[in-house]
Amino acid sequence: MQELIVNSLLIVVIVMAIVLFWRGKQNKTSMTKKQKVMLGRIGIATTLMLILQLLPAAVWSTMNGWISGLGDAIRLVLYLADYLIIGYDILMKAFKGIKNRQIFDESFLMAIATIGAFALALYEQSGDYTEAIAVMLFYQIGEWFQSYAVGKSRRNISELMDIRPDYANIEQNGKLEKVDPDEVEIGSTIIVQPGEKVPIDGVVVEGTSTLNTSALTGESLPRDIQVGEEITSGCINMTGVLKIETTKEFGESTVSKILDLVENASSRKSKSEDFISKFARIYTPAVCIAALALAVLPPVFRLAFMSAAPQWGVWIYRALTFLVISCPCALVISIPLSFFAGIGGASNAGVLVKGSNYLETLSQTKIVVFDKTGTLTQGVFEVNGVHHNEMENAKLIEYAALAESASSHPISKSLQRAFGGELDRSRVSDIQEISGNGVIAQVDGKTVAAGNDKLMQKLGISFIPCHSVGTIIHMAIDGQYAGHIVISDMLKPSAKDAVAALRSAGIQKTVMLTGDAGKVAEQVGTSLGIDEVYSELLPADKVEQVEKLLSEKPDKAKLAFVGDGINDAPVLRRADIGIAMGAMGSDAAIEAADIVLMDDDPKKIAKAIKISRKCLGIVYQNIVFAIGVKLICLVLGAVGIANMWLAIFADVGVMILAVLNAIRALFVSKL
Repeated sequence: MQELIVNSLLIVVIVMAIVLFWRGKQNKTSMTKKQKVMLGRIGIATTLMLILQLLPAAVWSTMNGWISGLGDAIRLVLYLADYLIIGYDILMKAFKGIKNRQIFDESFLMAIATIGAFALALYEQSGDYTEAIAVMLFYQIGEWFQSYAVGKSRRNISELMDIRPDYANIEQNGKLEKVDPDEVEIGSTIIVQPGEKVPIDGVVVEGTSTLNTSALTGESLPRDIQVGEEITSGCINMTGVLKIETTKEFGESTVSKILDLVENASSRKSKSEDFISKFARIYTPAVCIAALALAVLPPVFRLAFMSAAPQWGVWIYRALTFLVISCPCALVISIPLSFFAGIGGASNAGVLVKGSNYLETLSQTKIVVFDKTGTLTQGVFEVNGVHHNEMENAKLIEYAALAESASSHPISKSLQRAFGGELDRSRVSDIQEISGNGVIAQVDGKTVAAGNDKLMQKLGISFIPCHSVGTIIHMAIDGQYAGHIVISDMLKPSAKDAVAALRSAGIQKTVMLTGDAGKVAEQVGTSLGIDEVYSELLPADKVEQVEKLLSEKPDKAKLAFVGDGINDAPVLRRADIGIAMGAMGSDAAIEAADIVLMDDDPKKIAKAIKISRKCLGIVYQNIVFAIGVKLICLVLGAVGIANMWLAIFADVGVMILAVLNAIRALFVSKL
């Protein structure tokens, strides 16, 4: 029976080691140095244990014949070396815990259980120390899987520097000089050229331009800026040269506040504690005290009250057996592997989870908060309709694209994409761009006006208002109204299904936060069936709104925020769980998030929640099963009914069943 148990242990260890090496070989470049070292230690320890186990007993007997006890001593030294190769770091952690008076942790329990196994083998003079090494190997393999899963899912992404300006331009003696934004005082005049970031909040005193504000507000539509209007730092100047009178110091500007929000929000991040650590704080001291009591109290009782022999050897043997049985092998292996399998299954489904604690938090999610632009919408302007036109749609779009052909504005580019052909610029002349209104040009000898309501009013042309949501380009040809073109940020095809899937997954509330105008936000929210919509929000407003939602939710419910822009980074940090779009999302959002959707499909959110709940269900099954069997074995071991090897075999059997159950978390295609 003992030989069968030892061989079973070896088979399990070898199979797990082979799987480990195969994964390591396939992914060498993605492993850290620490993971590679641990992989080598596992390989060496497994190989040495296999060699020692397969050596014939005659080898040791022959050595004992040369010098009494020589073979046994060499055998002990080799097994001890193997044990130290795989377990020295656990022993060091246990020692440091004792030194720092934080004794009862997972490392201490592993150390005392495996040392107890060695002591028991010495007591029995069996010469077989496989059990202690196998248990430590199981533990280290589980730790490696956990470390590898988390390490692989994390990306090496640059810090949040995308919106931090490196300099400010100040004009001195007719020349532009670049200075540190921190050195610019309130009331100074700075110059921002096309393509540069606005370094400090202020008011435009000269020039007009178009600003890309998506990094700050998430608003998809570029904003026109004129003299006298306020401008915030962090947005990008797209067209004209601007002179700005600063109204704040750099440390108080919008861009600095966003960076500060990201740093401070992470310190308030709610995270689930690792179950094993919590369990070990109670379980470890309990079994250690119980083992000590088992070794001491029965012999003392026999001697004091029964006048019988104390039988110290019997009870110390039972105490050591009790300690070995107490090793939570099934837990320390199956729990990390369950999370590893869950993270792996999510990864195969296009969802990157940065750690098992995030998977645990996601399973408790009851509120999902969305950003709009780039999350529920495509973040790209497209022609969405042509209304009240007096000519063919294609012809009206062609005239609009030609009139706007000299502009680099996103609206112009969307018109050119809608036209789809090569524009003949020779057909266009006398282009007049009227800031904040639109453009007038001669196209094929006809006067073509393309712009907003203000342009039509300025030209005295009657137009038909549009009730659609988006940017409206009214068209007039030779002074006659020709219809209007609707340009809008299109919803993602799967956005509506994504919200419906969340409801079927048990999500109680959906919310949308956006920097877009109220009319646009309400239209999007209504069409998707979102419960609450909050619009025209800056990053600080989004954080404030999430804080409010967090304070109102039930204690055990978790809140997830889904976003893609730099402006979303503070909210991603503050939410219980942050989910970022990986394909089109900013580096800052991906770094701040706990979970990344690799293909930007919002339907994957519901799938990720289902994966996390399946994984946690498996974890809880393994916990109940492992602890239940463990407690039975501890009782049987304490009363002497179960000897150590039978108990260990039961423990290994539980571990194998728990691992097989954990592997189910990999299969997520039908969720």
